[in-house]
Amino acid sequence: MASSPLLIKRYASRRLYNTETSDYVTLEDIARFIRDGREVQIVDLKTGDDLTRQYLLQIIAEHESRGENVLPLEVLTDLVRSYTTQAQSVVPEFLAMSFEMLREGQSKVMESMTNPMVNMPGFEAMKAQQEAFMKAMTGGFGAGWPSAPDAESKEEEGEESSELDDIRAQLAAMQEQLMKMGGPKKK
Repeated sequence: MASSPLLIKRYASRRLYNTETSDYVTLEDIARFIRDGREVQIVDLKTGDDLTRQYLLQIIAEHESRGENVLPLEVLTDLVRSYTTQAQSVVPEFLAMSFEMLREGQSKVMESMTNPMVNMPGFEAMKAQQEAFMKAMTGGFGAGWPSAPDAESKEEEGEESSELDDIRAQLAAMQEQLMKMGGPKKK
């Protein structure tokens, strides 16, 4: 994602000019940029006025008029009402927080869909056991393999480390018992 918004200039002819690609764009192009995660700023070439809000509302109105109803009638009614009441100061903040919560929820759902095991109880302990087992079985050969980054606290890392030490000790004891048994007998 770019650090600065994509600048679109509106000419006197009302044509929209993408300053990044040096070509003219439509409202649908702008909607696509936004869906792709780009921030967009639309300014009037002559006056320098920021027209972004006006064009975003126009994009929403066009989608709604084509039957792509995202905003329920009650929400639209409440929005109109908020422009004429004292609620005006609360509504923008409420809407911003609501959409942020929606975005966070969607990203968590997508994350859990890509790796459903992550949310399974005991997943981290199971992963640690698997890593310790592989290390023990390969004689430490796999120790340099990268593992997933861990965002746990130092206290939890200490607990995990002691769990790994316990698992290593158990594996070492099992290996010792196998060695005492002499392994498989040859016929």
